Amino acid sequence: MIRIRPTGVADAVVLAEAYLANRSFLAPWEPVRPESFFTPAGQRARLEQATADRESGTGYGCVIEYDGQVCGTITLSSILRGPAQSANLGYWVAKSVNGRGVATRAVGLILDIAFGELDLHQVMAGTLLHNTGSQRVLGRNGFDRIGVARAHVEIAGEWQDHILFQRLTDR
Repeated sequence: MIRIRPTGVADAVVLAEAYLANRSFLAPWEPVRPESFFTPAGQRARLEQATADRESGTGYGCVIEYDGQVCGTITLSSILRGPAQSANLGYWVAKSVNGRGVATRAVGLILDIAFGELDLHQVMAGTLLHNTGSQRVLGRNGFDRIGVARAHVEIAGEWQDHILFQRLTDR
């Protein structure tokens, strides 16, 4: 069973372990991380910020669970209110569950929150040009490709181009 739930500081140890176990698997897809990122203390600091973001309405971070085990995270960040009513989507899943539909289901679940509880109009996401797996996940969840942003995000130590996607509420 796949589910998502809001992150909390109690997840620090399990997320540090998950990030450490998946460090080389995730490295080509993520920013360069300091060593402290892979420690319980580093994750606790991130989770405290995620809690503050959720309380302020600027973010909504969740862990992804597969058969009761934490196997990734999914986050709505940079939530904008006013005329935009939008957020950015980011996620990762562990190598051990990659290709099993976990990310696809988790994105569907976070979209239910985005367009339901949070009453957003638009969710945006970006992938590296060669990240066809994430592009399929987004396509299966009704995202439309809207363009390419050059040197958009620093990933693996280099400013890299991203394909941008959006999903609008069905209302």
